Formats: sequence, structure tokens, C-alpha cells
Amino acid sequence: MFKRVILLVMDSVGIGHATDAGAFGDEGANTVGHIESVGGTLRCPNLKRLGLANIANIKADDEPVTGLFGRLHEISRGKDTTSGHWELLGHPVDVPFPTFYEGFPKEVMDAFTRETGYGYLGNEVASGTEIIERLGEEHMKTGKPIVYTSADSVFQIAAHEDVIPLEELYRICKITREKVCVGDYYVGRIIARPFVGELGHFKRTANRHDYSRMPEKTLYWEILQQHNLQTIGVGKIGDIYARVGISESYPTKSNSHGMNEAARLLGGTFKEGLMMINLVEFDSMYGHRRNVPGYKRALEDFDYQLGGLLDLLTEDDLLLITADHGNAERMSDANGEPFTAHTTNLVPFYIVGASVQLRDGRLADIAPTMLDLMGLEKPSEMDGKTLIAN
Repeated sequence: MFKRVILLVMDSVGIGHATDAGAFGDEGANTVGHIESVGGTLRCPNLKRLGLANIANIKADDEPVTGLFGRLHEISRGKDTTSGHWELLGHPVDVPFPTFYEGFPKEVMDAFTRETGYGYLGNEVASGTEIIERLGEEHMKTGKPIVYTSADSVFQIAAHEDVIPLEELYRICKITREKVCVGDYYVGRIIARPFVGELGHFKRTANRHDYSRMPEKTLYWEILQQHNLQTIGVGKIGDIYARVGISESYPTKSNSHGMNEAARLLGGTFKEGLMMINLVEFDSMYGHRRNVPGYKRALEDFDYQLGGLLDLLTEDDLLLITADHGNAERMSDANGEPFTAHTTNLVPFYIVGASVQLRDGRLADIAPTMLDLMGLEKPSEMDGKTLIAN
């Protein structure tokens, strides 16, 4: 049985057409396949040895596949980060989180002004980088935060760090979470989006902070804690789960930083339990910005660091790698507008360290598989079943 489990989530790295893709207008989606078809052959020897080419329909290397791999589909009613991650740890989302494709209703924005004491700019569906460039000058003059949303269930608040200091922006977001986006407007996340720079050269910083909905079901984090095991979140994991069941949280500034933190913890304080890592840059820096060459480089950079992480694993370690949804599928929507939303994909599932037979399944099956390989019993009332084929 394994003492340490590392669950690595490649945010938005989808691998193919999900059965319910049509319900979201995502027929034919394949994030990795699209990236390779546009950007050329992916140089990801470690992922390909684990089985990437076998499940994503891309060019294989000459070296044999030595990993255990499969495909998973999401059963949650949504394709956002929160839905995918919650399902990974036993909390499928049965009712979709509310989304606002024409901005937030007047009663929401009136409540925002009343509760926070601030006016606002924007209140529209937009790309974060685009709206900052477009409204940044007015924001600098008026001091009003920029509010925007997307095809995801989010209320995003952008502010220049010299105009609204970080702690004040965080306070505004916390109020929005607790007093504004409630009831029918209980979105998946309130997101602080600080930026710096001058007009024409604004740049978002790594001081982003997410304020998630509170989980409504028991998470597998909590099962591990009942066994006095460590529960460690790296990256935005702590934010995604509203820190429920997480004993240690280590925010990161990039994919590379996340991989370095994972290596540091493996060589230090992480002794027994679960460490879950989110690598957000695939999604935030490249997928949402439709930057396919950048996405390709990010995958190749990650693959290089993955090689170093694999070298650190011991016989007591189990590494699970997966994703939560897709992105970067197409450049425009049916109306010719830039397409920056998530897409519905199958996601990869790799296991390093175990010698078992796997079956395809659901994101909800990863946590029971993890418990199975740790020698822990899955509570009967919790969703999912082991991916280990009998």
C-alpha cells in the first residue's frame, strides 16, 4: 500500500471528445490534439511514455509505453474548474452553477455598490487581459474596480495594485462572496484579478485569489484527515475547495513554481497522505488567451519538470495525473467572436507506481482509486468506484 499520493491536475489539458460535448457546443473537442495539429509534434517524452499518444490521438514516440493510462469523463453539470476539481474528490456537481452571459443583473450590481462602497466599470463578459487594457485608464482615473465574467460561473474583480491595494481588493471580493453573490447568484468563484503597469502595458500579477463556493458534500480530503493523514494543496487548490479538509496550502505563481513546490515537499515535510497540485497556467495563460504556441511550450516545459519529479518518487509513492476540462479548441465562436471559454473534453488519467489493470471511468472515480491503493475503505455514501479492474 502507498503512504504518499500525489494528485497532479493539468488544468484544461483535455484529450478528446466527451459523450456530452454536444450539449455544450463542443463537438470534436480535443485540446491536446488541437495543439499538436496547429503547433506541430509535441515533444513530451515523459507523458508519451505514460500513454499520452495512445489516448489523445497524437503522434507517438518510438519508445514503448510503460505507464498505466485511461480516459475519464466528467459527470458534473458543467465544464468549469470548480466542478471538475470537486468531482475529483467525491463531490460531483448535480445542478450547474449560475452563469451570466450578458453581465450581472442590476440587483446584483446594486448590492455590490451598497455592500462594498465602490462603483464599478464593465459588468460584461470579457477576456481579462482585454478588458483591463480597454478600461484600465478609466479605472486609474476613477478608482472604480473592473467587474467582468465569462462562460464560467465567476464574478471577477480587477484592480491596479496602486489604485486598490491587494488587501482592499481581497476585502471587496470577500464581501462579494458573502453578501452579493448569494441565493440565485451563488456563482462558483469570486476572483480577485490584480494588475500593475502603465496604460498600454498593464500586466496581471500572480496575486490572484479565488473565493469558492462552499462544498455541500463530504470531500475525500476529510476522509484522509479522519485517518490523521496530511492533506496538502499546492497552487489554487486551497481556493478551489474553500480550504475545506486541507491542512496545508501553498499558493504558487506559475506551473514551474507548482512543480518546484511539489518537489520541495516530497523531499521535506510531506510524509504520509495526499498532496494535490493544480497547474493553472495551461488554462489561464494560454487556453483562455487562445495562445496555442504558448500552450505547446507549457506542455513541453511541464514534461521536462515531470521527469525530475518522477526521479524523486519512492516505492511508497503513488503519482496520479489528470485534468479537469479542456480549452484552446478554436479561435472563434459561431458568431465569429473570439472564443475563450472552457470546452468539454475527456481527460487523461495516468498512474505511476502501481502495477494494476485500469478501466476508463469518471473523474469521480479517482478518489476511490486512490483510497483503494492506500488500503483505505471508501465510505459507502460517497460517489465513485475504483478504476482498478478486477
